Order: sequence, then C-alpha cells, then structure tokens
Amino acid sequence: CNFVVHDKCLKTVVSPCSSIAPTLVKVPVAHCWSEPIHVRRRYCNVCRKKLDDTWALKCEVCEYYVHVDCEDFVVPNCTDNATFVPDKTLPQVIQLHHWREGNLPTNSKCLVDKKTCWTGECLAGLRCEWCGYTVHASCVNRVPTTCTFGLLQPIMLPPTAVSIPRTEVPMEAIIGVQNRRKETLSRESRSISEEFPSTDTKLREVAEEPPTRERSRDRDERDEEVVKVFDGNSSLRRRMFRLVTVSRSATVSEFLMAAMRAFHLPPLEDAKTYLTDAYSVEETELTDPLPVAKLTRRDGKRPAVFLREQGNDEGCIRVYPSRLGASVTHEQACLPVTSQTTVSNVITMALSKFGLNEAQADDYHLVEVMLDKGVSERVMECGERPWELLKAVARDSVRQMEMTRFYLQLSKDPHGPSIALFVGNLPPNLSQRQYENILLEFLGGLKYSCIGPIYYEYGSMVITYEDSDLAVRAFYTLRESTHDDKNLLVMLLPNVQHNMIPEGVQPLLVFVNVKSGGCQGLELIHNFRKLLNPYQVFDLDNGGPLPGLYVFRQVKKYKILVCGGDGTIGWVLQCLDNVGQDSECQHPACAIVPLGTGNDLARVLRWGPGYNGGEDPINLLKDVIDAEEIRLDRWTVVFHIDEKLEDKQAQPNTTAGSTSEDNTQIFVMNNYFGIGIEAELCLDFHNAREENPNKFNSRLHNKGVYVKMGLRKMVSRKLCKDLHKEIRLEVDGKHVELPPVEGVIILNILSWGSGANPWGPEKDDQFNKPNHWDGHLEVVGVTGIVHLGQIQSGLRSAIRIAQGGHIRIKLNSELPVQVDGEPWNQAPGEVVVLKSALKATMLKKSKIKRRNTEPSLHGSNGDKEPSES
Repeated sequence: CNFVVHDKCLKTVVSPCSSIAPTLVKVPVAHCWSEPIHVRRRYCNVCRKKLDDTWALKCEVCEYYVHVDCEDFVVPNCTDNATFVPDKTLPQVIQLHHWREGNLPTNSKCLVDKKTCWTGECLAGLRCEWCGYTVHASCVNRVPTTCTFGLLQPIMLPPTAVSIPRTEVPMEAIIGVQNRRKETLSRESRSISEEFPSTDTKLREVAEEPPTRERSRDRDERDEEVVKVFDGNSSLRRRMFRLVTVSRSATVSEFLMAAMRAFHLPPLEDAKTYLTDAYSVEETELTDPLPVAKLTRRDGKRPAVFLREQGNDEGCIRVYPSRLGASVTHEQACLPVTSQTTVSNVITMALSKFGLNEAQADDYHLVEVMLDKGVSERVMECGERPWELLKAVARDSVRQMEMTRFYLQLSKDPHGPSIALFVGNLPPNLSQRQYENILLEFLGGLKYSCIGPIYYEYGSMVITYEDSDLAVRAFYTLRESTHDDKNLLVMLLPNVQHNMIPEGVQPLLVFVNVKSGGCQGLELIHNFRKLLNPYQVFDLDNGGPLPGLYVFRQVKKYKILVCGGDGTIGWVLQCLDNVGQDSECQHPACAIVPLGTGNDLARVLRWGPGYNGGEDPINLLKDVIDAEEIRLDRWTVVFHIDEKLEDKQAQPNTTAGSTSEDNTQIFVMNNYFGIGIEAELCLDFHNAREENPNKFNSRLHNKGVYVKMGLRKMVSRKLCKDLHKEIRLEVDGKHVELPPVEGVIILNILSWGSGANPWGPEKDDQFNKPNHWDGHLEVVGVTGIVHLGQIQSGLRSAIRIAQGGHIRIKLNSELPVQVDGEPWNQAPGEVVVLKSALKATMLKKSKIKRRNTEPSLHGSNGDKEPSES
C-alpha cells in the first residue's frame, strides 16, 4: 500500500494496510462519488500517492479521495448517517468518532499535544468526520472514544435519529447528488497494476499492445517478466486483468505474493491459494522450480495466470450483527460451517453467539454483503448453503470471495413499514382524483398505500408504500416517466425520529439554491454535506423546500438555513406557510447565506451583501448557532382589477401569489412593493433574464445590466411620467397627496436595490423610526432614473411620503408593479396592502465576535473546530 514510515516510528503505526482494511470495517457504508475531477494538494486514500494532474474521485459525504484507477480498491467506510435502532433509547446511544486519515485542513493542530499534525508531504494525521477534531496517529488512543459533534452539536441532526428503508436505492438518489460520470472513465477502461500507476494502461486483452523493444531489453537485463493475472473466471470472461512484474527466477510463493498484492489480497487463512497457467490446455497448477519459465506463451501476448482458491468442504464464516439493539454481546462471530450447513443453521448459531437465546430464528434473516466495488446486499433464502456460495464466488473471483461477508439482521425493517416517495413536476392546482389518475397511469399495478399531503399549488405530493419492493419499483418507474414533456421528480425520503434528538439540540435544515451565486451554491452544498448530516441538507433544484420540510415535520424545534437570494428566501417562507399547520414546529427561525444579486433581507439581518466564497463554511454554521431570533413583519398585497377589464386581463406570470374566484390576485410581501419607474426597470431585467438565463449567473454582471438599462431609460420615452396623477394613495384610511413622482416604493425593510436605504438617515420630522417588526410600512417616492441612481449611490434619499399599517392604492391606468422582485404590468384597479396573519421568525447575525479558542479534550465548552483549507 506504499506506506512509508521511519523505523523509530513503526510502533506508532495505526493505519491498516489496504489489503486488510476492508475486512476491518464492521458496518460497511458505500461512498457517494463525485464525477471525475482534478484536485490538488490531496493524496489518494488507497495508494497514498498524490492526486495532482490525474483524474480523481472524491466522496460527497466524507473526506475520502481516490484515483479513478484505484476506485476498485476503496474501503467502504463512509460515515453512517442513518443508524436508528428501535430498541435503543437516548441514554443508550453512543456516538463514536469516525477517523479519516490524511488530507487534513491546513495548519491543523493535534487535539492532544497541540502540535501541528498536518503535512503536505504525505497522507498523515487523523480527522474525525463528525466533530472535525484532528490528532496525530500516535495520539488517537488518548482521545475519548465518544464523539460529541464538537461545536456543531447544537445544530447537528444525530445519525441515531435518522432511518432510511432497506432498499437498493443508492444514497446518491436519496440525498440528491447528481452523478455525471464520463463514459471515457467507466470501469471498463480503468486500470491498476501492482505499483498503482497513474497512467491509462489498458487491461483488456483486445487492447493489449506488444511491449516495446526498449522495455523488453530493460527487463531482459533485469531478468524480469510481465505477467497478466486473472483472479477468476469472471475476469477472464471480461478480459480484465492485473499486471505484475516478477523475476524469472522467482519461486511459486514469491509469484503468488505478487499476484495477491495486485488484487490487494492478504494471505487467506481458511483456504489454499495457488496459481495456474491460464493458457495451458488443462490449466495446470504452477510448481517450483522456475514457475515463470514454465508458463505457456502465445504469439504477441504476455503469459497469463489464474489466481485460484482450493476450498475445503468445511471452514469458518464471519457473521456480524446488523443493528440488533443494545443486548448483543459480541461484535462478530466466527462460525464453523460445512457444505451442508444452511442459512437456518447459521442464524440459530449466530443468535446463540450474540447472546440472543430468547429470540425466534424466524424473526431474523441472513444477508450476503459484498464489499467489492461498493456495497451490495442480498437477503439469503433459508435453504441456501453459505459455504457452497463462497466456493462458487471464489471460482468467479478470489477477491470477491474475500470481500463477501454475512450479517444477521431483523426481518422487520427498523425504518418501519411506511416508505415515503416525494413526487413533483406535475401540473399545479389539479384535484386529488386527477393526480391519482396521472400516477396510476404510470404505476399500473404498483398501487401505493396512501397519498398525501398534496401540495396543490406546486404540483407535488407524497405517496406512501407499505412494501419496500413495491416502493423501489415505483421509484424507478416514476423516475423514468414524463408528463407534459417534463420528467417527473421522485425522491425517496428518510425518516427523522424526533424522540432521538437530544434536549437542547435544534437541528439545522439547510436549503441550498445551487443555481445562485455562480458555482458558490454547489460548493456550499458539498461542504455542508460533509460538516453536517447529509440528510439535513437539501438541494432546492430537487423538489424545492417541500421534501425537507416534510422530513422535518415531526421535529419539535429546528432552525433553517437558506442559501440563496431574496427570491429563494421568499420561496422557503411561502412553503413554510403551506405546511406549517401540519408540522410540530410551525415557525422555525431562518438564517441566510446571501447568494443572490440584491440580498436586501440578508443585509438587514447582518448576513452580509453577498457570500463570495472567502469565508469558511464552518464559520457560517457557527454564526447560525450564535444568531438571535427576531420577528419579521409580513404583508398581504391584494390586486383587484376593474370589473369591466376582468375578461380581458391576463394573469401575471408568477407563482408567488394565488388567485381567488373573483379574479383577485393575492401575494405575500416580505421586503418591498414598487409601482412605476423602479418596477419598470425590474421588469426589463426580468424579461432579459428569462430570454438568456445562462448569462445571468454573476452578481457583478447582473448589476451591470441594471446600470445599462437605467441609462437607456434616461433617453427613452417615460411610461411612468406623472405617476402621481395616475394613482390615488390612502394610508390608514386617510387620503395622502402625492408629490410629482415617477415611482412609489413601499418598504418593510430598510434595504432596497442591493443595500440602498431610500428612507434615509434619521431626522426630525413627523415620522417614527422604522424597523421590520413595528407593524408599519414606509412609503417613499422617486422622481426618475437619476433619482434612483442617486439613492443607489447614497447621495440622496427618496421622498418620504407616509407611514402606516394599511395602504390602499387606486390605479387609473396599466402600470408596472413588483412584489419582492417579481414584476409584471398591472391593469387598472385597486391594490390593498395589509398586515398578514402569517408570521416569520428570522435569525439575525450576532455582532459578538467568537473567541479563537483551542480545541480541548474536556467537554464541548472549550471545543473548536479546526479550520478548513
């Protein structure tokens, strides 16, 4: 495994060799791979060599990096993020550290001796994937075994509170990771040789190139030969092999050791492993002396051997308990078996070995788990013979035999009988019967147990199955279905057991708009999945906020972090309004990572003008923990057009509001509402972005477009000239005379247009000092484009017109309007703005700076997460 160590340091080595590391994993969890990428200053966790300038993969959930060439030999020890066991109570739950070797954050210090444990020279040091503590390998035994999640403990969703159903659906599909692997880097063209080359040496026999004269001459001088090694019939059928370089005078044992190293296999204890000549007529076993010279050679091809295992009629198999509760007495059992031993016999022996003598064997089943190239599981039939199965696997692949193990688990799924599928991308505002007919058209006989809740406004719903096999078949059937030329969105949802969340913990539900802020949203979701439990991080591109809110519906107290612009925040708050009455926590407090263009609400709540990627994501989470709760007034904006125009008026193209039977449009406003020149400018920008959405992925570019459009408005005709003559304003029942203006802005927060304050600084007048929780709105006017530019630059304020809690506006002509950045042209009629019964609790970033304390072995008060690179 290319492990290098000083002779004096040999006693401190705790890292297992790559050949035995998979066998030491008690609970195998497959990694969730990214697409092939290039990474720098990282080392491969398999071959321990640098990843620079080679194709590599990284796990989306943990800090595991690997060459594409080394993927076949990864250790399936990703973090287990859903470990709920029904029989365990909170006092019985113990969370252990999950140590990952190497690739530590820059300048990491050891938790024990406070010395630097990071290095850029090799794979060294250990880091807990949960709490983030870093230690030297020699110090890890001095760290308490229990992990408390470090400073993120107040917002961490404990894995012991999460359950996912036992299905073949991979974790990528559950957490929404999009895997975009390139065909050119598929498994069929990957290679690994004994020395872990980073080249693209083909392993297919049909693509084998004859060795060059120079290489042949060098090997002749060294008296060496390159031999192909197949580890079984399966690799021969696929023409896949490993290359080993051996001396022509090597003995059989030396040749065998080289072949086993090529497949990362340790010496097998219970079986005799030997080599045979792959090209001989009768596949003869290699014997001393000079086994290399005895190999059969074909024209233009290298000699080849089989790695074989000669099994006996009896042996031992290892059986592991799979979440059997706190009463299990052993972590594993080595059971003697013969060719006649059945699965039923193994279950009976395993129950006795694990101290479960009172248990009924019919309540359990044996699961075959294969760790080769990921983790695959299969429930075995009672009459199957495990030892015969292992012998059959060995004939196909010796490595697969070594990577096969058995688990004893309850027949009843700890997740429970209900499996929930979220289905989206259906037409909105249909009846329940219409939705059921659409689903049954796709599902046929795969009928669900129940449907609901249904989110009519979004064309989404949750369907529940009592049978896991039916649920999986329905999942894949619906995922491949389309309706109205749109692919259906389908997600398999985890369960959160609210009674397993410790007192004082408020899990953070994270929503990330990956399309906001260029690629910053994508980077944030990758970081948050690693820092937190990935089942509490949701990509808004996969069904919006509704799947996450449904998963957290039974959690009594939690917080929300929204990563996106003002429109994203409004979207999440709107979904909260729709599902709040069905949730235990109706008004969770919301924090913001500003990824949009304006980010006005984030500015008011001190979250900044915009995230630029410079701040460490872990510091963002610490700010959420320290933030204070504050109320945000919300307002209902009602648009009612004149009756004589109702038949002619088209509805505004927006999903932010609802329409009543009398053609009244109702919207919820969080930030501001504008009429006139400001809304016209917003509408022009909106139309330009709708035509070319790919061009509007940069905050700086978006602001530049605004400036260009404003300059054009200065020389074009003025649609909103004499606006004060086209509208009539009433505030709290009193008519208010308007000065000559081209635009009116109604403010709930004192930030507008990317941080400008139209209300201006405090001064002595008849108005009260405004804020966003006083139950009042501020009405201001602007005289034109130049005035807007002056407000943006801070040279002037807008014209203060009124303050009040109930505003009525009469529109005498069609005018551009906008609510929280959603613009359209509104026909003549009446607009009413009144206090909404809907509430919003926001988190305001604290002004207090955190102390830069060192991590400590004593409790969580002195804990500090190591900084990321």
